[in-house]
Amino acid sequence: MTSKTQQLLALLDGQPVIPVLKIERAADAVPLARALARGGLKAIEITLRTDEALECIRRVAAEVEDCIVGAGTILNARQFDEAVAAGSKFIVSPGLTRELAAHAAQSDVPLLPGTITPGEIMGALEAGLDFLKFFPAEQAGGASFLKALASPIAGVKFCPTGGVSAKNAMDYLSLPNVVCVGGSWVAPDDMVKAADWTGIEALAAEANKLRKN
Repeated sequence: MTSKTQQLLALLDGQPVIPVLKIERAADAVPLARALARGGLKAIEITLRTDEALECIRRVAAEVEDCIVGAGTILNARQFDEAVAAGSKFIVSPGLTRELAAHAAQSDVPLLPGTITPGEIMGALEAGLDFLKFFPAEQAGGASFLKALASPIAGVKFCPTGGVSAKNAMDYLSLPNVVCVGGSWVAPDDMVKAADWTGIEALAAEANKLRKN
């Protein structure tokens, strides 16, 4: 296990579900992060899929002490640096390129890169990365695919994301090579738009009960 992996695991601190958030309005970021933290999900991923994403990260990093904010959908070195400058404590990418791997190696902020195939996983290992995002999880073969990787590629840990829900999260969390899962079900768009922070807190609390066996 690399020091970057240990750093990332310390940030996640045994949290079973990492909320994957696409926030349209910057004003929603702080109350959303607070609701998730109250429910026990302190580490969150704000994806760079909206124009407001970096501002959301800035606000959460500055105003929500209980929250550990990371940035998702990072595709290149420029976005990596922008997310770190905004206050991101960890970086999540849907894939891994040589440029991104080399850039991340020079940063103190850990990278959780996306992989699917054995070849991609081996490439990540060569780059010194042994805690990986399995994305898109359900579309790529789901829990059975990850289970099949546990023996031939031992020592690699995963955070499956993509199609993971309250219904199938334990299928992944029961696997020996899965640390946590990423999902958006804890903050549905309609509840965010309605500012239903109490409802989101309740969903977070339920997700936080999905502990590994």
